[in-house]
Amino acid sequence: MDSSKLGSVPEEEQHRKESNKPVVSAFASLPDRRPTKSSEKYSPLDWSGFFDREEDVCIPDSNDVFHLYMAGTEGPVVFCLHGGGYSGLSFALSASKIKEKARVVAMDLRGHGKSSTENDLDLSIETMCNDVFAVLKALYGDSPPAIVLVGHSMGGSVAVHIAAKKTLRSLAGLVVVDVVEGTAMASLVHMQKILSGRMQHFSSIEKAIPEFDAGTMMGGYDLVEYPLQMGRIKARIKGAIKISQINAAI
Repeated sequence: MDSSKLGSVPEEEQHRKESNKPVVSAFASLPDRRPTKSSEKYSPLDWSGFFDREEDVCIPDSNDVFHLYMAGTEGPVVFCLHGGGYSGLSFALSASKIKEKARVVAMDLRGHGKSSTENDLDLSIETMCNDVFAVLKALYGDSPPAIVLVGHSMGGSVAVHIAAKKTLRSLAGLVVVDVVEGTAMASLVHMQKILSGRMQHFSSIEKAIPEFDAGTMMGGYDLVEYPLQMGRIKARIKGAIKISQINAAI
């Protein structure tokens, strides 16, 4: 019998069709994000709509000054540590809710936001842990209130290491967000390269905001603060101003 004249059975035909389909990986596509129109208008929001006050903490026997955003008057202190390339303003929306039942302190870590230190590029885990301890000491002395550490990404690594030291006796809780300890720690050594490769100037605040909206996976979220290049970028608007002072909302 000439097998070339025989037709294929339905099962074979179905298998042939399926085998010709391209294999689609779960990682082949990115999450949906809101399209950005070139004509879309952006404007900054002020931090005071979310926090109650800001404060600079000077560390004794050094030239280190750490900037804090604070909210609330009663209850435990939710002490927030942001991720690499962000600032304390990352927690603005959370602070506006948490302050109803607790106090919030969101710290600009070394080399970020409005904080200024003798060596902004020293982002070793030991140095950043010591920075947090120094700020807590300056705020509360030897009798700190109940503290809940909240850390995102790099800040999560710092929070975990602080908790592991077991020297913060008033530690009441630990929350880490989007952090893989090994990966986050390994990335710290690359932070200097990120700092040196950042954009330096924009013609206006409004033009700076969509630039970072397009460069992050956060499009479509109501964020008050975007990763504005470690808070060190300057926009030439009536002279040089720090974009760390801009609270960009989309």
